[in-house]
Amino acid sequence: MTCETEIVDSPVAVPQPPAPDLLAQRPAWTVVESADVPGGRLEHATIEAPLDYARPDGPRITLALSRIRATAPARRRGILLSLNGGPGGDNGTGRGLPARLAAATPLGEVYDLIGFDPRGTGESTRLEGEDSPMTVPFDSRPPDSVFEALAHDMREREQGCLRAGGELRPHVSTRNNARDMDLVRAVLGEERLTFVGWAYGTLLGAVYGTMFGDRLDRSVLDSSVHPDWDWRAQFRSQAEASRENVDAWARWAGERPSAFRLGTGADAVIGSVERAAAALAALPDGIALRTSFDTLVGTLGADRARWDRLGHLVAELTDAAGSGDTAKAGELLSGQSVWRPGRPAGTRREAVLEAVTCETDWPADPEEYHAGMRDFRDRCPYGLGVMRAQPWVGTFRTFTPPEPATRIRHTGYPAGLVVQADGDPLDHHEGGRVMAQRLGHRLIRVTDSGAHEVYALGGNSAVDEHVNRYLLEGTLPADSETLVPGAARPAVPAG
Repeated sequence: MTCETEIVDSPVAVPQPPAPDLLAQRPAWTVVESADVPGGRLEHATIEAPLDYARPDGPRITLALSRIRATAPARRRGILLSLNGGPGGDNGTGRGLPARLAAATPLGEVYDLIGFDPRGTGESTRLEGEDSPMTVPFDSRPPDSVFEALAHDMREREQGCLRAGGELRPHVSTRNNARDMDLVRAVLGEERLTFVGWAYGTLLGAVYGTMFGDRLDRSVLDSSVHPDWDWRAQFRSQAEASRENVDAWARWAGERPSAFRLGTGADAVIGSVERAAAALAALPDGIALRTSFDTLVGTLGADRARWDRLGHLVAELTDAAGSGDTAKAGELLSGQSVWRPGRPAGTRREAVLEAVTCETDWPADPEEYHAGMRDFRDRCPYGLGVMRAQPWVGTFRTFTPPEPATRIRHTGYPAGLVVQADGDPLDHHEGGRVMAQRLGHRLIRVTDSGAHEVYALGGNSAVDEHVNRYLLEGTLPADSETLVPGAARPAVPAG
């Protein structure tokens, strides 16, 4: 069973099929005891893959797999691979995804559920970087005076990736993840695979379909990246999505002035948010408090079911900050995410995110970033929007990708599904719409929702019903776009 790849122009070498002994592998599965998958049904194994598919007989890496066999073998359709999170993988938990699917869906009746830790993550051959410390305390609204220091920190982060990444780093990419998927298919003896991908997994599924369309059966892409955006554009779109969600919340809260005391109309509500931010910044340790506040506004702005909490929180923080009660403000904001503290240089961490996001080019001119940071600092501070505009390791990339990124196209495989919430804060809704059109897939749009990773992981039973029907029976929705409601807004009367 072959495992050939699409040939593209490459500045280094043309990828080749894996060596025959790799294709002849047969995983040695070991039963793993799991409370989530009783009865000894969860199995783990490893296989080898080429480090560089342009050198099929060269160095090799290890890929960690999991399997849960179909419980109704007479109805078995084949294998279903899945991946969520990223870019690259979900913090090394890809091998655990089949257990989540087995618990939340009926897919395990007719599919062997296959999980894998993508190269560089989890129990597969690990890609590391030095955890270089940040010299600038994170500020959701940083002054111009720290822009150069932020760029310096990213340059040092890239140097730490260079020192620790070795020869693996240039070969941790979406195209090689797709080749690894096809190697898994081949060594499992399957002619085709079914794929479910969330977030970064949508890019991987679309790239796999472009490269290996004749080997792709059914496919579901949930919370989709935009097929035409590079990684910088994907990052920047997150800031825009957060601002759109906050504006939607402000319109809702502005229709309920008696409930939240934030004023009448969206503009008045945003004005109240900005006054709260300014009051927090004026307190001792106020920059950290304001940064936590901006993070929380972005997070709750996406979550329609908690919009009332955000409204009350803004009012309570305004009162606490106005009275100089730093302790109360800190209590109200406790547990919110802030920029991770720096650790001593040389400490190791997984660095797949940095590698994968270097597969597309980043501008080298600092002024391009400075202009974006000023814009997002003023217009999109919520949800840490400025972080999406500042320099990244790709700005200072220390390697040339061995091949260009894939131009996603449909190559004749069966139509599938794209699931997209219209307020997804991490993968902008425009990406799902364009991906569905590009691939000829049906779009399930979750309306009035800031959900991310919806099918099976988000608790939306209507979405689950549509996707399960397609994956189990092959039945697609009749229309090109199907609307499914998200979580209900709080029952707070207007006025």
